[in-house]
Amino acid sequence: MKYIIKNASISLSGEPILTDINLEIIDTSHIGIVGRNGAGKTTLLNALIHNEMLEEGLADAKFEINKIGPCTIGYLEQITFNDENRTLLEEIKNCYPEILELEQKLEKLTKKLEEDFSEKTINEYTNTLDRYEVLGGYSYQKEYEIMLKKFGFSEMDKEKSISSFSGGERTKIAFLKLLLGKQDILLLDEPTNHLDIEAIEWLETYLKNYKKAFIIVSHDRMFLNNTVNTILDISYKKVTKYIGNYESYEKQKKENYEKTLKDYERQQKEIERLNALYEKFRAKPTKAKMALSKLHMIERMEKIERPLRANEKTFKMNLNKMEASGKNVLSLKDLEVGYDHTLAKISLEIMQGQKIGVIGANGTGKSTLLKTIKGIIKPMKGHISFGYHVHMGYFDQNLEMINNEHTILEEFKASLPDCLESDARSALGAFLFSGNDVNKKINVLSGGEKVRLQLCKILYEKPNFLILDEPTNHLDLIGKQQLESILTSYKGTILFVSHDRYFVKKIASDLIVFNEMGAKFYSFDYETYKEKEKFLKQQSQPEAKIIPTEQKKKKAELSNDYKKELTKIDKEITKLEAEKKKWNEELYKVENYTDYQKMQDLQKKIEEIEKKIVFLEKRWEDIAKDLEETE
Repeated sequence: MKYIIKNASISLSGEPILTDINLEIIDTSHIGIVGRNGAGKTTLLNALIHNEMLEEGLADAKFEINKIGPCTIGYLEQITFNDENRTLLEEIKNCYPEILELEQKLEKLTKKLEEDFSEKTINEYTNTLDRYEVLGGYSYQKEYEIMLKKFGFSEMDKEKSISSFSGGERTKIAFLKLLLGKQDILLLDEPTNHLDIEAIEWLETYLKNYKKAFIIVSHDRMFLNNTVNTILDISYKKVTKYIGNYESYEKQKKENYEKTLKDYERQQKEIERLNALYEKFRAKPTKAKMALSKLHMIERMEKIERPLRANEKTFKMNLNKMEASGKNVLSLKDLEVGYDHTLAKISLEIMQGQKIGVIGANGTGKSTLLKTIKGIIKPMKGHISFGYHVHMGYFDQNLEMINNEHTILEEFKASLPDCLESDARSALGAFLFSGNDVNKKINVLSGGEKVRLQLCKILYEKPNFLILDEPTNHLDLIGKQQLESILTSYKGTILFVSHDRYFVKKIASDLIVFNEMGAKFYSFDYETYKEKEKFLKQQSQPEAKIIPTEQKKKKAELSNDYKKELTKIDKEITKLEAEKKKWNEELYKVENYTDYQKMQDLQKKIEEIEKKIVFLEKRWEDIAKDLEETE
């Protein structure tokens, strides 16, 4: 499979959005797209599906779009639910139409073979069985069961209708359908947004081993670093390709900028030198020809443009002008959080300057803990007490505003009524809302703009205790890096929920980890936690520690051998049944009744066939059991 785009561009109302689009996608392409919010990342994904968006670029090369071989594309936004009354299991099974069709056909052919053992029917059965095996008929159920579990769906969820799931859960179902569809090219726009850390790590492994092409738009640096082999950087309307993962891209981009800048400066000095020689000697008759040659040298040069610095414009704020809190910031004593039942119980003393990251699976109570501390929901049991002079700032991941019909300036002033308009404009300007931008309505803002506005409102009041629920959602890479910089230097106390592992690693000095058993505090950072978690898994499953890659490979090969043997036995039994039926028909023919010897021979043949069938059926059961244990 090849999908090639050469010298393409994308315009809107005559204005270029993207130029210099040159892209080749092959079977092994694992591509990440990075760039600022609004740079055109999602636009490029859409153009890969809707080629009419592409037009001739600015280069001299010929504009081309070529697709060689099968080139089906799966895009999350394209997936819809045709019947929302279907159960989750029905919807997921719907991703395997050919396998399900073959199962029905095999069932009909099995019944047919009870009466019709013709060679035609037997061949049809064995061919259908072969196709079933090739498509993964023996393993597809295990595949979707693992995915459902990793994406946080329970056994009970399987029987729930699609209409009963929340928006986030429906997105995950749509994402599951996309993965199970196994298109030639997957287009994934922020695939980690609705996933917890465990699911993100599983998805990383899945994509790392994915045999077909995918293109990811993501602001999750660790996820990109662990999954892609090529980066497309979109900046200043240009698409630039870098070979390697995210870390390699960052290094190459910096090196390329520095090299091009040096080359540019060196060329400018040479142009300056040649111009100086021309000016010095152009008036002298004996040197005029030599002087003119210097101008020709400048004209013949392939001019190097001054490289543009990466667009690193972002919000800024000095938080450390706040008034300090007392030493003890927050005390949680036997606190139970939840709604209709307790999700977790925790006792904890949070001290000044601590930066505590809250991680864990979706639905285990992380956001509920923050809302309970903020006072949005009541604790089920236990006590919450704040220390001396604690001034809290709370960031809600739902980005709820006072009024979505407000302008940015009106929303800011409504939250901070005592703030002068000049001060409000100055604060908003620091978060990239300058000039007429402050007159934009809230309901037209992007997710990233709403995050910046909320942060601006919260941080303006200089809180000494920050409670942040998924603050990096919707922020681009530069925005995340800036928020990390602000929070790293912040001298106050932070309690935050995040699924961004890189962000957690950079900020958290301590952790609260939620799981189905409740919540537990750890007085060390994320990297230490992962090392200890890995060690504990090895201790609880020592056999996993000593299985080398080669042995795992052999296990997979053994599993495939078992499946092949089961198929072979199925075919052999089918043939024996046909043979048995044929001799039975001979046995009951009138002309054979009087031939005693022939009747004995026929009976003996039938008995031998029956023994073979019994043996093969027993063998089939043993192999099926071995296969189950191996997998």
